[in-house]
Amino acid sequence: MPELPEVETTVAGLRSVLQDAVLTRVEPRRADLRWPIPVDLRQRLTGATVTGLSRRAKYGLIDTDRGDTLLFHLGMSGRWRIDPTEIGAHDHLLLETAGGRVLALNDPRRFGSIDLLRSDSWESHGPFTRMGPEPLGPDFHAAYLTIVLTGKGASIKAALLDQRIVAGLGNIYVCEALNMAGIAPSRAAGTVARKRLTALVEAIRDVLVSAIAAGGSTLRNYARPDGELGYFSKQWRVYGREGEECPCGGTIARRVEGGRSTFYCPKCQR
Repeated sequence: MPELPEVETTVAGLRSVLQDAVLTRVEPRRADLRWPIPVDLRQRLTGATVTGLSRRAKYGLIDTDRGDTLLFHLGMSGRWRIDPTEIGAHDHLLLETAGGRVLALNDPRRFGSIDLLRSDSWESHGPFTRMGPEPLGPDFHAAYLTIVLTGKGASIKAALLDQRIVAGLGNIYVCEALNMAGIAPSRAAGTVARKRLTALVEAIRDVLVSAIAAGGSTLRNYARPDGELGYFSKQWRVYGREGEECPCGGTIARRVEGGRSTFYCPKCQR
């Protein structure tokens, strides 16, 4: 699943084409993805000017001068394609600009979503009302984590994946950050000391910034909008490296919980 760095990279790629562009064609090519696509999407967006693009958690937001915001989630396999040479069966939404640029939202598994919300009220939309702070924002720090994790018996990994605690983190980058901070993923969240939470916050920020700079990680169905592949996977410390050597010299292990793999080093992560 595309995680925060992949969505941030996607938004940056879309910005290079859509910022200040007029949408002359808005064509949903099916009625639904994970849930129904708004039936008035074409009517409300055709002729609109894109005024800004941003990200919240794993969602991308495209603002327009009509006070509407197109909200997209890439789901398990979604990606935007810029100026595709041909339109495929899995290109479910097409946008064309007055400058002749074409964008196609491609999603083979259709776990993504498209919504159209009022720009002044999207934060009150269902998933956003329960989200924690952005991990790269000023409200995410060790003091905050100390408060929200107090008394929690769930694992620190599960806590970091809880979007109510911190928004946008996913399995890959949580595994990487926990290794960088030397914290065992199974450790009870409420037992992680303040000093170690400080190191964890720094590790989360470092790994996200590095991943964004690298264009994200190349996943099975993910590529940047320009078709290029992110190369952060070449920098993975532990993820996908079971049996290989950890930077500390230990051997990377893997365990599966709830169908999700956790990669970690038993030697340096305590």
